[in-house]
Amino acid sequence: MLALSHFRQLGPGLALAIGITALALLAERLQRHVLSSVALDGLVVAIIAGIAVHSLFGLAARFRAGVQFAAKTILEIAIVLLGGTISAGAVLQIGPLMVGAIALFVVIALALSYGIGRALGLDPRLATLVACGNSICGNSAIMATAPVIEAPAKDVAASIAFTAALGVLVVLLLPLGFRLFGGSEWQYGVVAGLSVYAVPQVLAATVPVGAMSTQIGTLVKLIRVLMLGPVVLGLGLMQKNRERGTLPLATLLPWFIIGFLAMMGARSANLLPESVLPALQNASGWLTLVSMAALGLSVNLRSILASGGRVLAAGFLSITALIALATGAAFLLA
Repeated sequence: MLALSHFRQLGPGLALAIGITALALLAERLQRHVLSSVALDGLVVAIIAGIAVHSLFGLAARFRAGVQFAAKTILEIAIVLLGGTISAGAVLQIGPLMVGAIALFVVIALALSYGIGRALGLDPRLATLVACGNSICGNSAIMATAPVIEAPAKDVAASIAFTAALGVLVVLLLPLGFRLFGGSEWQYGVVAGLSVYAVPQVLAATVPVGAMSTQIGTLVKLIRVLMLGPVVLGLGLMQKNRERGTLPLATLLPWFIIGFLAMMGARSANLLPESVLPALQNASGWLTLVSMAALGLSVNLRSILASGGRVLAAGFLSITALIALATGAAFLLA
């Protein structure tokens, strides 16, 4: 009975996300039929269609639970499944130099983003939230940082709103920029891993480019996410508030990252046969597509644009600087 009630709560939003996914796949097939190529990948179409639906018609309360579930939980499951397609050998290829470079990159990005926010007149706590969201992992970093620095709810809401909008924009434009300026799939994976906000969104930004970019981008992003723990603890110490700085493991290391690493370990130990790898890749791809539709449905352009220009400007300038830094790092490390 409880399961049925839960399904009724999630059903409408899931059905809406799946419906938009079907339209996105149809649009991709039509492009292939008419143009003999795909100008806009299904993932991109799904995001744009979701944003259009929410911005033009709103999102009724009955859809919200299912949309949130699809945008978060389903995509986290996709990340776990993706782990089964990556072996430890791929991680070892990154090497200690890359790990050190990623850590240094996060520190520089934090300082740069914070400086931009303060220069535009943002409150120190709001500037910190925007910097952590830009430099580490979007909403997760904002929500983990907020209690440590005692940020007010309005600052958390503003930073999350703009992170959602700018995160979608980066996912849409980054693959187009790669095709325009060139570079290898490895370099693009590094750029995406260093600049895209959330781990799940790295999939949306890299899948249209290629498998190599997806694997490298995910690995780089995971290392970047692991910087959340030291950063949050450091902020807690700076605030002289050690008890708030000691956060639960689930906050510092989300379950889907643990699941991703466990699946990667199983793949490396040959516990997953080669025959299941295509199924894992396909399932991860389908779940990602549904989640991107839900991600679009989570964004209302009208409410975001009405929230304030300085936060938008700080976020935009920060992410632009972040992409420029990431591009330079990718070419230096190649």
